Amino acid sequence: MAHFAKLDENNVVIFVTVGRQEDDGKEAELTARTGDLYKQTSYNTRGGVHYDPTTGEPSEDQSKAFRFNYAGIGFIYDEARDGFIPPKPFDSWVLDEATCLWVAPVPYPEDGKVYRWDEDTVSWVEVPGETV
Repeated sequence: MAHFAKLDENNVVIFVTVGRQEDDGKEAELTARTGDLYKQTSYNTRGGVHYDPTTGEPSEDQSKAFRFNYAGIGFIYDEARDGFIPPKPFDSWVLDEATCLWVAPVPYPEDGKVYRWDEDTVSWVEVPGETV
């Protein structure tokens, strides 16, 4: 199925809809027909990688990767990158240009514990009693 993101005047996603498979690649027709601006988005693309919908693993055919990320409400369509960027979660996070995803300035600890981001201390804080 084809998915389309409806954009407002600032290229912010305000709605995502499912089209028919035969609508694939026809965002210009949808835009012309409705008068609204639509951009096609790939349900199986995250961080610039296309994932096999059956296995959840990266697809062998990465030519299917489309516009960096599946669009969600509040995402921005960046014309220069031809990609969707999610809302920035924290002021200290920076955009990874290769994935169009926001990255914390400190890597997430890999010790099997669960953490939450603390913007005041710009660090990961352990969530007591939680494990991955």
